[in-house]
Amino acid sequence: MADNKEKLFTDFPPVSTEQWMEKVTADLKGADFDKRLVWRTNEGFKVMPFYRQEDIQNLKTTDSFPGEFPFVRGTKTDNKWFVRQEIEVCDIKEANKKALDILNKGVDSIGFSISGDVAKGDVAELLKGIHLEAIEINFRACQNEIVKLIKTLVEYFKSTGIAPENIKGSANYDPFSKTLRKGKEVGAIGKEIAELIALTSEFKNFRVIGVNAFQFNNAGSYISQELGFALAYGNEFLSQAAEAGVEIYDVAKKIKFNFGVGSNYFMEIAKFRAARMLWANIVSAYLPTCTRAAKMQIHAFTSEWNQTIYDAHVNLLRSQTEAMSASIAGVDSLTVLPFDNSYKKADEFSERIARNQQLLLKEESHFDKIVDPSAGSYYIETLTASIAEQAWKYFLTVEDKGGFYAALKEGYIQNEIKTSSNSRLSDIAKRKEILLGTNQFPNFNESAASKIEKGGCCCCSSGSEKGPLAALDFNRGAVQFEALRLATENSGKRPKVFMLTIGNLAMRLARSQFSSNFFACAGYEIIDNLGFTTAEEGVAAARKAGADVIVICSSDEEYAEFAPAAFDAIVGGKELFVVAGAPECTEELKAKGITNFISVRSNVLETLQGFNKQLGIN
Repeated sequence: MADNKEKLFTDFPPVSTEQWMEKVTADLKGADFDKRLVWRTNEGFKVMPFYRQEDIQNLKTTDSFPGEFPFVRGTKTDNKWFVRQEIEVCDIKEANKKALDILNKGVDSIGFSISGDVAKGDVAELLKGIHLEAIEINFRACQNEIVKLIKTLVEYFKSTGIAPENIKGSANYDPFSKTLRKGKEVGAIGKEIAELIALTSEFKNFRVIGVNAFQFNNAGSYISQELGFALAYGNEFLSQAAEAGVEIYDVAKKIKFNFGVGSNYFMEIAKFRAARMLWANIVSAYLPTCTRAAKMQIHAFTSEWNQTIYDAHVNLLRSQTEAMSASIAGVDSLTVLPFDNSYKKADEFSERIARNQQLLLKEESHFDKIVDPSAGSYYIETLTASIAEQAWKYFLTVEDKGGFYAALKEGYIQNEIKTSSNSRLSDIAKRKEILLGTNQFPNFNESAASKIEKGGCCCCSSGSEKGPLAALDFNRGAVQFEALRLATENSGKRPKVFMLTIGNLAMRLARSQFSSNFFACAGYEIIDNLGFTTAEEGVAAARKAGADVIVICSSDEEYAEFAPAAFDAIVGGKELFVVAGAPECTEELKAKGITNFISVRSNVLETLQGFNKQLGIN
């Protein structure tokens, strides 16, 4: 049987790359191959339309196995990961009750977010009834309190009688978050790191240093930036600890990387593979006594940057692909954020759905049964190498500036991410980057103002004051479109947009659909039609419907006749007149006084902001 399978394709002659290119070139019929088929990514490299075995022949990453240095295929020989859920600790007893509840619903990792001072008695109450040997336990707190919290945790762990190596989890010591979030300066941290490592030395599976690279993701960074800056982030901890006399082996084993994961499916898989490989090489350069120290432990949060308030259930689609990317790539633990996270505190339903997104991947799709299934894929292997190359450039640039904190003080990292975020916002405004339900195919009749609530109940004790350094901007990608649509909602006036469809059936239907989606992004009421025989008839129907905006939808050839006729019928009225498309007769139409045009080349956001202004919506 095996012999028969091996001979399955012997009747098909091999096809060379040159033959493939000849066929592709012929099918393009003279069109430029690079312009039509090569994807120029935001990551700084090009992606080809197809890859072949020869593309990965010189890649060293294809020779390694799971659990082997440089860990590109994973730090484990299985693909099990912890299903984590975050809990804000606003009330100790309520947080404990919630933890016990969700641990019976498939969660095996908890992330407690704590504000203020927590005494040993409070920790005991918080963890009451939780079997620490059976789960992973994680703690986040304001950086002013984190060292004290870790000391309290260690004291409590020792009092339980549990073998130290059986306690798994982390506490998030990360003073650089104060700079990234509030622009605050950071002093020398080597002594604190040394203290924390000595304090937790016997707890070999409890990490106390956090590299919170998810902040870059949530600020709109590109994938290669998130990875490159994360590596520099981690290396800053290594170098400062080394200066304080701490062994690199001891430091590296206490670092946990907290990444974001976006919706760029294959790129994100490649990012995590590249991350493990690059970090292993960085740690090994310090010559630790064991390669175990070079294993990167990764937690992933699904992205906040691409979450939306409108059509919020689309967030489920985004976070599901993100969870798939992370789990396929072999992360150690994963938090899927609830779909309503962008506008309210998650409720029982949204938290349940978020948990189940991971449980489906485990229990029904069996993603935990196969290690690094993307290995050997010509495409993924090439992406891994390309992302690693770009991320390494960022890492070297930061190191040339004196390291991560020096680059933060200079503002280099913040400015790079701000530039990327602005570029992405511009792409969203022009629909080059799609946020489904927000800048494309919105829910026409949805209202959202009433469902937006205040944030969580816990406040960081470090205060809201800003420091002298630049901070990251954590506005989501949808925030400008949401502000536009909320302005319409809050104005108490919902403009009516009337589709004056006329002429060529295919073109008027296509342009009517385009225009409807266009104006619905601002929350306008859409009135579509089957068609009119004359422009004057269409204008009369629009006025009868109380239209504020009349959009003529026809073919380019027919606009020369129909657009001026409709415009003349409107002159003297209050309605705004819009032509859907960019016909060759645009200049002639402008000469007649027609000034509003919408097309695929329009900046949708700026155009709609202009219409809001004309309609008196602020």
